[in-house]
Amino acid sequence: MPELRKSRYAGEGFAADRRFGRDPSPPCLSDLQLTVIKRAGRRVPFDRDKLMRSVSIALRKRPVEPERIEQMVSKIVRELESQGESEISSEAIGEIVMEHLRELDDVAYVRFASVYRNFREAKDFRAALDELSGDEDGRPAASARK
Repeated sequence: MPELRKSRYAGEGFAADRRFGRDPSPPCLSDLQLTVIKRAGRRVPFDRDKLMRSVSIALRKRPVEPERIEQMVSKIVRELESQGESEISSEAIGEIVMEHLRELDDVAYVRFASVYRNFREAKDFRAALDELSGDEDGRPAASARK
């Protein structure tokens, strides 16, 4: 009787190891481990819980239901996974988070932007508020979108 070997995913394709006689199946997107490239160049595994904590801090004491926060974080994670890259910069993640927060809650957007963009002066906050009101990019104010 021929030896049956187990299939396993090996980077570019499947290894020829089929102990159990099953056909190999491609990995799910959720099976791929995202790596975050930090600003200093360090690489760390993507941490959904850290993303959830950051978003929750920005939304603290805001009238947004926990279910909507969870949905937004899930949507962000799906968006990151669907890019098809195993590595993503922390800057790209921050921009995606800000896009989603901008649609969800103006105050949370400014809070997150102040930390993400490292605001140092009042004019930095003013610039973020101008973005929300559509002064810089031609988008309607968030209150008009709701």
